[in-house]
Amino acid sequence: MIKNFEPIRDIAHLAHIELLTPKPTESLDFFRNLLGLEVVHSEGQSVFLRGWGDQQLYSLKLTEAKHSGLGHVAMRTFSNNALEQRALELEQSGLGIGWSDGDYGHGKSYRFIDSDGHNLEVFYDAEKYVTPDHLKPGLKNMPQKYSARGASVTQLDHINLFSSDVDADSNFFRNQLGFKLSEQAISDEGKQTTAWLHVTNKSYDLAISLDKSGEKGRFHHAALKVESPEMVLRAADVFLDNGIFIEAPPNKHVAGQTMFVYVYEPGGNRIEVCSGGFLIISPDWETVTWTPEERKKGLAWGTPLPATFHTYGTPNVVK
Repeated sequence: MIKNFEPIRDIAHLAHIELLTPKPTESLDFFRNLLGLEVVHSEGQSVFLRGWGDQQLYSLKLTEAKHSGLGHVAMRTFSNNALEQRALELEQSGLGIGWSDGDYGHGKSYRFIDSDGHNLEVFYDAEKYVTPDHLKPGLKNMPQKYSARGASVTQLDHINLFSSDVDADSNFFRNQLGFKLSEQAISDEGKQTTAWLHVTNKSYDLAISLDKSGEKGRFHHAALKVESPEMVLRAADVFLDNGIFIEAPPNKHVAGQTMFVYVYEPGGNRIEVCSGGFLIISPDWETVTWTPEERKKGLAWGTPLPATFHTYGTPNVVK
């Protein structure tokens, strides 16, 4: 049940994610040269990258590890007071881990897990991006000039988490962090199989999908945005030309209405390049519910996603 009180308005946006990769050199080449991200910092086993339209310092931390998957998700609050309030309530939820001095580019953060065990943090103080001379844009209201490399992605758009209990996880994000449920897919028994949630006015910043593997805390995909549907097609050609396996070729989602192409980066994590989608302006938006019968119709133009889309996640589970 959702508590009946004034909505939480403490979380401003999805700030960055950390992805783990057992192939750091190949993964870095993918994100930098095929997607067009810029490296802003390297430290230890990690590299920090940004899209040319990202307003914060970076949106991706890529870390060498024994297996692929999600390191953590970071969200920025609207203020230090909002950070303290979220930390207090997260601590009381029993899922708090504790305070950290922060990572590269941002101040102290409060770390916690969601109900399925994904690692998360919230922070406020952040270093602003200072555009180097060779990336200065022609228009001063842009963070940096257009990247002409590869797919030329502009910014991190959303993430999708696998969960063994979508209802529990989506309620956690709504009750503890103030996310709103824009759309949901349900089973015949009325349980959520996918939840699409947002804190900005995008149709969703976070999706949670049912993981039937029996595992917890796995990662489904990260989505990076391009400027137009034509750029999604361009991304598909970039992947084709560079031998990147395309799991799902360009098509259009029903929920969110985004155009997409899905691939696996060399470390094994699923990556989406997307465009479009709709905005939610109304404060009393009513959640759109998709039934099993409606979901059987497939994507917006009637074709289905491959079976692996509903089973593959990272770390990969071999049964």
